[in-house]
Amino acid sequence: MTRHKDMIANGALARLGLMPDARIHAAATLADTVAASDLETIRVLFPDQHGVLRGKTVTAAALPAILAGGMAAPSTLLLKDTSHRTVFPVWSGAAATDADPMRGAGDILLVPDPATFHPLPWSPHSAWLLCDAHFKSGAPIPFAPRSVLRTALDRLGARDLSLTVGLELEFHVFEKRDPHPRHRDTTMPPHPPRTRPLATGYQFLTDALYDQLEPVMDDLRRTAQAMRMPVRSTEVEMGPSQFEFTFDPADPMTHADTMVMFRTMAKELCARRGLHATFMCRPRLENAAASGWHLHQSLCNANGDNLFTPGSNGALTPYATAWIAGLLVHANESCLLTTPTVNGYKRYQPFQLAPDRIQWGQDNRGAMLRALLAPGDPASRIENRVPESAANPYFVFASQIISGLSGLDRDMIAPPPCEQPYDGTAPALPASLADAIMHFENSALYRDALGAGFVDWFTTIKRAEWSRYVSALSEWEQAEYFSLY
Repeated sequence: MTRHKDMIANGALARLGLMPDARIHAAATLADTVAASDLETIRVLFPDQHGVLRGKTVTAAALPAILAGGMAAPSTLLLKDTSHRTVFPVWSGAAATDADPMRGAGDILLVPDPATFHPLPWSPHSAWLLCDAHFKSGAPIPFAPRSVLRTALDRLGARDLSLTVGLELEFHVFEKRDPHPRHRDTTMPPHPPRTRPLATGYQFLTDALYDQLEPVMDDLRRTAQAMRMPVRSTEVEMGPSQFEFTFDPADPMTHADTMVMFRTMAKELCARRGLHATFMCRPRLENAAASGWHLHQSLCNANGDNLFTPGSNGALTPYATAWIAGLLVHANESCLLTTPTVNGYKRYQPFQLAPDRIQWGQDNRGAMLRALLAPGDPASRIENRVPESAANPYFVFASQIISGLSGLDRDMIAPPPCEQPYDGTAPALPASLADAIMHFENSALYRDALGAGFVDWFTTIKRAEWSRYVSALSEWEQAEYFSLY
């Protein structure tokens, strides 16, 4: 251990102040562990703006050097839309963002976090190691996802508060009918695969349907558990081949990492089995149901007391009413973070167990916020049903913290709960990605909390996706006008 520890303690990351003593010890222990193992390769990765893991693979023998000096990666990885196109002018005289190091497709610095090391059960010779993205100077990149969440967590910690979150994640797994792409499929983005369902749908939580899907459920569950993901349940959801996995509560950074790892694991594991896992909100497939992400959250003080737990009269606590009000008031401007795709807004429809309006209810699955609050119940919590399963969890958790703290700072009071979530005069959620971009771009809250640079960077990326969407010819247009005119 002394050799690895000395190397890391004297390395470039330590000189930049990015390796405190505890991390040096953890990194040296990891280097020793890998050296004594049968691992051959380490996938050194970071979550990008879309919650997609990107990076490089190094040999196991190279790991100590990565732990000591970090790893370079092109800065354009942070400048791409969902088609993987770089949407900033990196070759022009103008800076791609307000961060000059993004010019010319130069490098950023990936700083490994030893706590995120996970051997891969489906690829036993390899492992994942997640990183934080920094500029080469060592400064954190303010719009890198882990940095954004850490900024929000620091604001929460400054008030001696912490957030506990639980995940309910819906997704689909289909059988691939054309496992090998053709050359004409290799576009940006690639053509989607042809699929067929593993089982029929609309038999919600029936055991017979679960039994049909159990081999795939078990494969995913066992793999997640082997990677220390706290799986709580595996369930048959409403639609054909639709799954739901839930996870025990944890802190936001842990569960943001959990979510990006689970999504990536599911896609990679299924691909090796001839299957296609997708977290797309509403697949354009016959009879398919939309997938959502239900985010449970509770606020705790420094003693670990749940500040949302009502007293004996059942009334909302001051923290609960302010937090709910903050989430509601800022729901429109938060939607670009909670629902970042064109497709996600097609889920907001009435009577579909998804919200379409900005309101809250007591244990009401049609409301945007479902309050699960009971006197004396330490698990009292608020469930936000807005996010889509494709959302970047680092940004989603940050949005909840920033919005909730705004409610606390302004002593907001929640409106009365709704009983009929699809009736009444409550304001609607944004109708499209374009609406969400407008609300986010004009948000004083997010410009103050995360900086104008972050808001401008993210809206630029999302506006590029919207522009490609509206310029694409659809089947609807062909059917509507080709014969009529």
